[in-house]
Amino acid sequence: MDRVPKFRPGFRFQWEPAQDCYVLLYPEGMVRLNGSAGAILAEVDGDRSVAEIVHRLEQRFPEAGSLAEDVAGFLRDAEAQHWVALS
Repeated sequence: MDRVPKFRPGFRFQWEPAQDCYVLLYPEGMVRLNGSAGAILAEVDGDRSVAEIVHRLEQRFPEAGSLAEDVAGFLRDAEAQHWVALS
């Protein structure tokens, strides 16, 4: 939970009006993100730890309850996909 995610070089996260969702752009293509993935990656700034991201999301979505396991799991998957690096 103390690790800090940041986007890997070559990846750019942005809102795409034509897709009406957040996307992750990279030289070979684009990943269209669902709402949850977009909300998590919107918090990735290279300075916030996973714990801080969880805290911010739990404040933003209090009805969701504890998000620690889901957020940490998604970020591990994003790291496995080489979208982010966790330092």
